[in-house]
Amino acid sequence: MPYVKRDPHGRILAVSQEPAEDFVELSAGDAALQDYLSRLGIELSTLQQSDMRLVRVLEDLIDLLIDHDVIRFTDLPLPAQEKLLERRTMRQSLGALNLLGGSNDTI
Repeated sequence: MPYVKRDPHGRILAVSQEPAEDFVELSAGDAALQDYLSRLGIELSTLQQSDMRLVRVLEDLIDLLIDHDVIRFTDLPLPAQEKLLERRTMRQSLGALNLLGGSNDTI
């Protein structure tokens, strides 16, 4: 059973799987709990989408710095090189376009 902490107006502020001070037990099927978890999921999803777009911008920025001889690819730590190569290969196999060139900002 989940435990929830509510504000003075009765709105859920936090959810825990363990009992804690100021938390009360609530049925997992409670409508207010389901609404809270749904809103939380939407917020996390939006943040994750934003993170993915930012990752793509950072990848393109790294490529730009390399192209302009500001840094060398080999200057990056080996794990970073591996991740960039993996993503570059995945994007090429999907036929994704360069973000700085224009259209596809989600891949």
